[in-house]
Amino acid sequence: MPIYEFRCQDCSKLFESILTSSSNAALAEVTCPECSSKKVKKTISASSYRLSSGSSNIPSGALSGCSTRSGFS
Repeated sequence: MPIYEFRCQDCSKLFESILTSSSNAALAEVTCPECSSKKVKKTISASSYRLSSGSSNIPSGALSGCSTRSGFS
């Protein structure tokens, strides 16, 4: 289930909510945890990962799959 970030338009509180769907009906049910307002707006949040360009700090072979060398079983 995706986590969405919202900002309340009444009290300006920034909060997250887990929704089972991104449909308009599901978004309409989101309320501010601070003031209980339904006037919330979905915001663009930073991603939880970054794609690197150029050099990487990941050791060679670390992403080679599930083998005893990479530490996964």
